[in-house]
Amino acid sequence: MNIIITEPALIELRANKEQEIQYFRIGVLPGGCSGFKYSLSLESEAAEDDIIIDTADDVKIIVDPFSGQYLDGVELGFMKTLTEAGFTFKNPNATGKCGCGTSFSA
Repeated sequence: MNIIITEPALIELRANKEQEIQYFRIGVLPGGCSGFKYSLSLESEAAEDDIIIDTADDVKIIVDPFSGQYLDGVELGFMKTLTEAGFTFKNPNATGKCGCGTSFSA
């Protein structure tokens, strides 16, 4: 499994890493107007069947097997403007996305 994490995203993940938080979970959930939506959460431990992706500076990403099929090759970025800030997903597996950009189809 390959997930590309841009330098701005890695900086933001490092800034949000707490002592008791071991992992950042990237997931795909059913929902949104196009069928699937992304999720990003903090986890203290990984499930037995999670895929663990190590990055620089001990930032560890976990992905569940269901989400993995939709996230292989995804680029996790971070953008910040005067009016908003947040993580972005560039997904080569997406066949479509909604107008607001928060959900996708595959």
